[in-house]
Amino acid sequence: MKTERIIAILDHQNQGMSKENQDFMKGYQGQKRTVHVTDDPPKSMVITADEIYMSPISSQTLKRRAEANNGGFELEDSEDEEIN
Repeated sequence: MKTERIIAILDHQNQGMSKENQDFMKGYQGQKRTVHVTDDPPKSMVITADEIYMSPISSQTLKRRAEANNGGFELEDSEDEEIN
């Protein structure tokens, strides 16, 4: 995935989110297409202008990959095709 498409990378768990952010995310999820990257339980949400990707990789790991790869990274730990 190209990093310029990403609006936010968030933990899937809502414990750390304020009520306002939780309400925003519920509304955003209702308006956008949700893509489950694998059948594994999601650990993070990658929000783009068009979709919300549910990834089994932690948000911290995805953020590190995005910073290290300067422009793109994969949302899952496999040799499958990268999401563009």
